[in-house]
Amino acid sequence: MKGAGSAWIRLAASGLLCVAGAAAQSTSASPEFEAAVIKPAAPPVLGRMMVRMAGGPGHGDPAQLNYVNVSLKMVMATAYGVKNYQISGPDWLNTERFDITAKIAPGTTEPEFRLMLQNLLAERFQLKVHHETKDLPMMSLVVAKNGPKMTESKPDSAGSDVPVKGMGDGGPNAPPPPPPPPPDGGGGARMRIGAGPDGMPKMPPGQKGNFMMIGAGGRMRLQSASQTMAGLCEMLSNQLGTPVEDHTGLTAKYDFTLDFVPDMSRMTGPGGMPMPMMMQSHDGGGGGGEPAAGASEPSGPTLEQAVQEQLGLKLERSKGAADFVVVDHMEKTPTEN
Repeated sequence: MKGAGSAWIRLAASGLLCVAGAAAQSTSASPEFEAAVIKPAAPPVLGRMMVRMAGGPGHGDPAQLNYVNVSLKMVMATAYGVKNYQISGPDWLNTERFDITAKIAPGTTEPEFRLMLQNLLAERFQLKVHHETKDLPMMSLVVAKNGPKMTESKPDSAGSDVPVKGMGDGGPNAPPPPPPPPPDGGGGARMRIGAGPDGMPKMPPGQKGNFMMIGAGGRMRLQSASQTMAGLCEMLSNQLGTPVEDHTGLTAKYDFTLDFVPDMSRMTGPGGMPMPMMMQSHDGGGGGGEPAAGASEPSGPTLEQAVQEQLGLKLERSKGAADFVVVDHMEKTPTEN
């Protein structure tokens, strides 16, 4: 009987361990979206492309994810909390575009939201990754010799006071401002943008803390209101494809316009910046902001030169290490909804 009693105690203890293990598994189950639909994005109309990443914890609609014309690299960057240049994988991560909608359970936290995106990519695209630490070139943003040339923002500066998570506070992937009306054939009226004396489109007013960018004739114009240096560094990082750290010591918010000729080999494309803007040629015929065949090369400062000449800031080169998310396997086409 004594042996039987000991055996019963051992079995009972084993059963308690099993129950505890099951409870631990149920409470630590990885979160998922309540419903998610992934579709190939519609092709650009007249060479114009709009990109939108909206929804999720801390954003305007925390219960509904709405991604339009996003690349898989953009989704991965949000899912893993890194920048685009920290994603290492096939070239088509930048070129394959999708529309994604999903329902998000009330009370979902940002870490849970990122796990939901990771699980969605693993389930629908069979994504498998690992992390590596790599050395890479970096840049430091400092004040140039003659001081900043930007205008310090006033409390009544144009634009909405709606906070933008990620751009003003250094977060990895900010939600963009509401997209402009789609062009003809996209379900709405065509966006009319007039041109200024220099041939560049006139920028519409934007939300505080956001960037708005538009291209014409191979040149780019970027505009921001009430922007922090952390937000500026994040934008520069996305455009240059390398980390940019703030060493300006500037704590105010600023309004500025930046005109430059982009280096298309370094830019990550329309999805590289977390904002949707149509790329429109100067003659209104589209072309993604690139010059037409046979046209002369656009003239103007590079982004680095423009930062120094127009903003009174300077980019200095340095080196550092960063965490990379490396794609081991990923399908180019998602499984059916």
